[in-house]
Amino acid sequence: MSDISQLSVKALLSEGVDYSIPMYQRNFAWEEGEITQFIQDIMDYIPGEKNYYIGTLVVFKRHDSKRNVYETIDGQQRMTTLSLLASYLKNSKNLEDIDFTWYKELNIHFESRERSHKTFLTIFEGKDPLEILGENGVNTAILNGYRLIQKILPQKLMENHFSGHTFAKYLLEKVQIMRVKVPHDTDLNHYFEIMNSRGEQLEKHEVLKSRMLEVLNGIVDIEERELSQNCLHMVWEACANMENYVQMGFTSKQRNAIFGDKNWGRFDVADFDALREKLKVSEEDIARNNMLTLDEIIEQGNCVVIKDDKDDESPERFSTVINFPNFLLHVLRVISKEVNSLHDIPLDDKRLLTTFEEHLIKTNNAIQGVKKFTFSLLRCKYLLDQYVIKREFIKGADGWSLKRFKWNEGGEKSLSGRGNYVNTFGGDDENGEDNRRILMFLSAFHVSTPTMVYKHWLNAALYYLFYARDISAKIYLHHLESVAKAFVFDRYLAPNGGADYFEMIYKNNGVCMTERGQFSDDSLESKLSFDNIENNLIFNYLDYLLWLKNENKVSAP
Repeated sequence: MSDISQLSVKALLSEGVDYSIPMYQRNFAWEEGEITQFIQDIMDYIPGEKNYYIGTLVVFKRHDSKRNVYETIDGQQRMTTLSLLASYLKNSKNLEDIDFTWYKELNIHFESRERSHKTFLTIFEGKDPLEILGENGVNTAILNGYRLIQKILPQKLMENHFSGHTFAKYLLEKVQIMRVKVPHDTDLNHYFEIMNSRGEQLEKHEVLKSRMLEVLNGIVDIEERELSQNCLHMVWEACANMENYVQMGFTSKQRNAIFGDKNWGRFDVADFDALREKLKVSEEDIARNNMLTLDEIIEQGNCVVIKDDKDDESPERFSTVINFPNFLLHVLRVISKEVNSLHDIPLDDKRLLTTFEEHLIKTNNAIQGVKKFTFSLLRCKYLLDQYVIKREFIKGADGWSLKRFKWNEGGEKSLSGRGNYVNTFGGDDENGEDNRRILMFLSAFHVSTPTMVYKHWLNAALYYLFYARDISAKIYLHHLESVAKAFVFDRYLAPNGGADYFEMIYKNNGVCMTERGQFSDDSLESKLSFDNIENNLIFNYLDYLLWLKNENKVSAP
């Protein structure tokens, strides 16, 4: 029987237990959307003063340790975020009168990840990790999480009219987590196997992948079936790592075939069948290699390696504005008219499986639908990487970037097949005017709606990019400006709630349908007065227009 304890955040962080994050767990991956939603969810429960339960923390107590050490099996993202929040509150000069004497020691540890542990310990002690450890000694994901909390929490306190004291008291005393301690004689390998078979440990998108593979299992021809399933698998794995450019998920031979020989910046595939054939080459090499005897391998002097020259560059350099489950829904929405019929696909990943079952998996022509989706997933990821902003961490600093991935002209062999990054528009010119304008506009969109569910601007961008015959900087920027104008005038300022996002993006093609004459001066003044502005995009759109007007007079921010 599992041992279940209900713990407040204060009890969780102060009970003399070390929570070890083992190597098999992924790195801390929460970004602005997840952290914003996490903080807002907590604040939503403050007025009622009731306990807020944030889920479970599944642990395994290690009996070979002299200390009380719990191996964290599930829930480490929440645990890490709670520890970062508590560290921020402890270090905040505005909250010095709150008693944090109980929080004398950090109780989260990262097994065999020295950079992660030192970064967290330095943050806990209220010091600057970059000053203490240097840029090469810092885990940028953890540092970024802390910096996001420093930015988001004060904003949310102001928006929700709470004091830091109110939030800290509620967080530490009323926010509850259920710690599930598995029995000491548990075979962890067997435990993971059982949990996975029930779908409880698997991510929803992994379950979705298996459902799609089952659909392709209905292909009659054995060779076509195996190659199609392999194609889905390879595309899925390359796209699921959202932090990396999608080209990095393939070998250099595959990159040449899919993204242009010694180019890697084009998309040279017409449809799923062509993609399947291009990926077939590497599988034949692998199969041939698997049939060689040891003597033959030695005599040959080399062998094919599955990941022969994939980039192993740390994904910590870039961070995307969307996570993989939500991105899957964006792709399905963009191509809905091709796989079934045009539908207003919800962008809420809580409904990921049911949405895909309704609009793809359980449709009359599911096999062709899955093939179309696989091809479109790869193409949309390529477009996202090329034409949508990322957060870039480099040389101890971070900022927005709009860059594309390209083959390194210095020679493929000299860099083991690695490419490099240049501005999407304007090549190597870091001050490219068009690139900078698009970057500024996309960042204005993003900071207006950092949460994942409401990124309709991203859906509008992907929809345009996917069906555009040719993508030029000026036309792309014009479309983004048109979408922003439509959002502001057709929805946010319009009477009676205005148009919905699906109508504006898919039926009006991002064109603003409201004329200036439809607004009276009084109605505009009322909706644009400070207390009545209901959407941050109005502020940020105005900010962009002012920046555009003065960009030649002052340096860009």
